Amino acid sequence: MISKFPITVLIAARNEEANIGRCLAALSPAQRVIVIDSNSQDETGRISRELGAEIVQFQYHGGYPKKRQWALDTLDIATPWILLIDADEVVPEILWDEIGEAIARSNGAAAYLITKGFHFLGRPFRFGGFSHSAVLLFRKGKARFERIVEEPANAPDMEVHERLLVDGVINRLKTPLIHEDFKGLEAYIDRHNKYSTWEARVRHLFLEKGGWGENAINPVLWGNTQERRRFLKMILVHLPCEPVLWFLYHYIVCLGFLEGRPGLIASQIRAHYIAQVRAKLYELDLSQKRQGGKGS
Repeated sequence: MISKFPITVLIAARNEEANIGRCLAALSPAQRVIVIDSNSQDETGRISRELGAEIVQFQYHGGYPKKRQWALDTLDIATPWILLIDADEVVPEILWDEIGEAIARSNGAAAYLITKGFHFLGRPFRFGGFSHSAVLLFRKGKARFERIVEEPANAPDMEVHERLLVDGVINRLKTPLIHEDFKGLEAYIDRHNKYSTWEARVRHLFLEKGGWGENAINPVLWGNTQERRRFLKMILVHLPCEPVLWFLYHYIVCLGFLEGRPGLIASQIRAHYIAQVRAKLYELDLSQKRQGGKGS
C-alpha cells in the first residue's frame, strides 16, 4: 500500500459539480480529504462521496468564523499538516512532489505560500499578473484566518480575501496550483460582484479606523506576498483613478495584452470589480452620513 502524506485537505464548496471532480481526482496523495459544503443544490455531494471525500455541511449565521475557520475550529483533524484549496483548483503531481519534500524537511517552517496559477477562458495565463500567492499549507494549530469586518448572515459564507495569520516561519513552494473555474463567465462575474460588497465594507472600516483591525495581516512593503498586497491596497484605496490603474497594471505593465482577447477581458473584469468596490464604498459613506444627519 502506498503511504499517504500526513495532510488533511479542506475544500470549500457550494454548487461545484462543474469543478469538484477534477479537484478531487488530484488529491490521492493526501491522507484525508474533506469537502466543506454549504448545502449544495447540485451534484457536488454525490460526486465528492463517489471520489472518496468526506462531506460536512456548514450553515453560516453571520460574523466570525466563516467556512474555513469554522472547519479549523470544529473538525477533528489528526494530521500534522493542513492544505486549503478551492473546488476550482487542482494540485498537479509536481506540486505534490514539492509538498512531500517540504513537509519531510525539519526546517522549522510553520507554513508555505503557494501560488494560485490563473487559468481563464480555457488557457493558462503566463502574463497579466493575475496569479497570486497565499498561505495554503500549514502545520495544524499554527495558522488562523484574520478577523477584519463583522459580516451579516447574507454575506458570503467563505473567506473572500482574508488571509491566514501564521505563528512561525513562512516559506514558499515554487510550483503553482491550477486555478480554473469551469462554471463560466456569468458565475465568475456574479461571484466577484458579491466579493466587491465585502471589499467595500473592509475599505470603509479602513478609512474610518485607519487600519485593517487588530487581527489582520500587517501592510509591509518589503514583506511577504500577503503583506505587500495589503500595503498596495492601503495606498490605492485613496486614489480616485484606481480602476484605471488596475487595468493598466494587468494589461500593460504585466503584459496582459500578450494573452490576446482573454487578457483584455480579464483586465477589464478586474477594473470593473474595483469600480464596483468604490461605488459600493461611496454608497456606504452616503448611508452613514444620512444616519448621522437623522441622529443630530
